[in-house]
Amino acid sequence: MARKRKPLPLLKDVEITNIAGEGKAIGRVDDLVVFVPYAAPGDICDIQVVKKKHSYIEGRIDKITTLSPERTEPVCRHFGHCGGCAWQHIPYAKQLEAKQQQVIDAHSRLGKVFPKEYLPIVGADECYHYRNKLEFTFSNKRWLLPGEMPQQLNEDGEKVNIPFKEPGLGFHVPKLFDKVIDLQECHLGRPIVEKIRQFVRDWCIERIEDYPFFDLRAQEGFMRNLMIRTTSTGEIMVLVMFFLDDKEKRDTLLNAINIAFPEITSLLYVINPKCNDTLQDLDIEVYSGRNYIVEEMEGLKFGIGAKSFYQTNSHQAYKLYSVVRDFAQLEQEDLVYDLYTGTGTIASFVSRGCKKVVGIEYVEDAVKDARINCEINNIGNCTFFAGDMKDVLNDEFIQTNGKPDVIITDPPRAGMHKDVIDTILKIAPKRIVYVSCNPSTQARDLALLMEDRRYRLLKSQAVDMFPQTHHIENVVLLEIKDEF
Repeated sequence: MARKRKPLPLLKDVEITNIAGEGKAIGRVDDLVVFVPYAAPGDICDIQVVKKKHSYIEGRIDKITTLSPERTEPVCRHFGHCGGCAWQHIPYAKQLEAKQQQVIDAHSRLGKVFPKEYLPIVGADECYHYRNKLEFTFSNKRWLLPGEMPQQLNEDGEKVNIPFKEPGLGFHVPKLFDKVIDLQECHLGRPIVEKIRQFVRDWCIERIEDYPFFDLRAQEGFMRNLMIRTTSTGEIMVLVMFFLDDKEKRDTLLNAINIAFPEITSLLYVINPKCNDTLQDLDIEVYSGRNYIVEEMEGLKFGIGAKSFYQTNSHQAYKLYSVVRDFAQLEQEDLVYDLYTGTGTIASFVSRGCKKVVGIEYVEDAVKDARINCEINNIGNCTFFAGDMKDVLNDEFIQTNGKPDVIITDPPRAGMHKDVIDTILKIAPKRIVYVSCNPSTQARDLALLMEDRRYRLLKSQAVDMFPQTHHIENVVLLEIKDEF
């Protein structure tokens, strides 16, 4: 017979004192740290323990007995369930303070590195409606919120849940791949994004027998995903992902979208019979308009396709790239390597101030976009290569393309491979500008770059790309010492 687990305790009157690195609030009970989401410093809460370890506890708020004076009212009705904007209850100025501290803590505690200067964090002008790309999932069984589950009495007079299915279109519930919040509103994208999402949702639900929403477990249905992208220039891309190739049904829906929203620049569709939602290996088809939309930054135009990577906050992207360019201190004869270049946005942005930029990127489609963008902007001093960074960036490559004066690197969240770091140290450029969306892996890599003490860490500046969340971009500048 299996042993019954001991019920986890309810912690009474826990004072929330701070915000942790991954966005959860923290308090203390005796000598244990308590991590809890959706709390604010100054709250006093009753916390239900959900996981207990030797050195820490994870919990959820059971009741807030005293509200923090620093709390602010969330604007979205889905706050606390969706997970998309988990810091809506924290004033924006306090969010910026927490993000700045997150960077400092990662550098000092994890990397044991200490920049000579931390420049003030660059905040966002828009705290809502800033995302230029949103992806929604169709589900035939939406997530039911507390109190929504229908119940009936069983033979013993006890309330039991009744199996219930209802379609929804929205975001995945955190940590639950097959559960989707059926959004009634969303404040992340431009208002037009929400209008398009609501139209597609309602239109399909009215015809649900012909347009069944996807069953994520059984892998069956018709409507699968909806991606909407916008640009600061006012262009709109809509991509509908279908599970099955049914031309009549597909065209009927796409035509309805076209009629309802004639301002759409690019209306696309894709058939995806796979078990995952990735687009990279699928053929994107154009129903109407172009197969790309155009973003503009400082006079440069960037074509963005369905598979293209572009920073999801257009206005803050300009501020981020301006910091990168400022840190790089480029001179007209400099050769620049732009590692993890993506679609070459940074490469194009800094190209006017140097002799040549060499970009390297793993995704071949992104490299094609980078080359096209350079052609569009009449940039002739950028060249791009596709391949795994640790394989491409070798002695032969450097011998062929030249030894860079400046390296700009913007790796994914996992940071840089040790082989890449070793090659950078062998190259020994004058300056290294490291852009990161993960201060923890940035701190780890900085420690390796500074291990032999050839480089000094001059400055660090965070740029907030994602208001209402704990995520942060950070830029640092390393400079080689004169004696080397």
